[in-house]
Amino acid sequence: MARRLTPFRFEKWQALGNDYLIVERADLPFELTPARIRRLCEPHMGVGSDGVLLLDQPTERGFVASLRIFNPDGSEAELSGNGAREAIMYLRRSGWTDSDTFSIETAAGEIRPTITGPDTCRVDMGRARVVSKDFPSGGPDGVGLVRAGDREFEFQHVSIGNPQCAIETPEGLDELDLQTIGPPIESSDLFPSRTNVSFWRAEADGEIRARIFERGVGETMSSGTGASGAAVAYVLKGGESPVTVHLDGGDLAVEVGEDLHVTLSGWARRVYAATLSDEFIEELNETE
Repeated sequence: MARRLTPFRFEKWQALGNDYLIVERADLPFELTPARIRRLCEPHMGVGSDGVLLLDQPTERGFVASLRIFNPDGSEAELSGNGAREAIMYLRRSGWTDSDTFSIETAAGEIRPTITGPDTCRVDMGRARVVSKDFPSGGPDGVGLVRAGDREFEFQHVSIGNPQCAIETPEGLDELDLQTIGPPIESSDLFPSRTNVSFWRAEADGEIRARIFERGVGETMSSGTGASGAAVAYVLKGGESPVTVHLDGGDLAVEVGEDLHVTLSGWARRVYAATLSDEFIEELNETE
């Protein structure tokens, strides 16, 4: 008779097409190593996702949970706007809290969400900065130039929990080959921790269109922090706030204050809950 292994329970959630596996540490039969994360996130050989959200008990009083965010390449992200909303709605749905407003620990610091509907919430993302350690050669305005292939792009650096490189693209946005130009920008020497990249253009007063190339992921249908970075860049160029950001997966609302304080609003929905098979758990056990 086959040995019965400790179940690996998880839920899959998505927000504007940005999908994550949500796992509670208490349900893990082993540590989530980078190799195991890559195996889980593989679209054909694993579950398939844009990353893993790991929830644990908080380390300090006053927080509902601790949230760690992992990219599909196994690296850890400081923050994800879409992933955070998925974790927020999961925490409420799973009974971690019955409050409409609460706090979560992340690698980027405290985030404070407010539940606004059955599948919607508003997230206080904190204050964005244009000067940070993630663009050490940048000036006080955070503006720079980066090369990708034979092209040079002017960008706005924005730190909003994680590094963002926001590039205004008034013409040809939809024709850009992000799989070609994204990687050299993400890994440019300008950004010692690599960077997320958003390409955006103004559509109307208070509206922009954006395409996202995420660090450790590639092109995605949406990104909450990427949308926030693009919205901040738009406002810095004189645009109006709040900003509706049109992404391939749908729209996000981003409020940018005069002090660059950012609030992100949008939805997140559960796709399914499941357990991994014993055979796949064995494979993961054998993966270092």
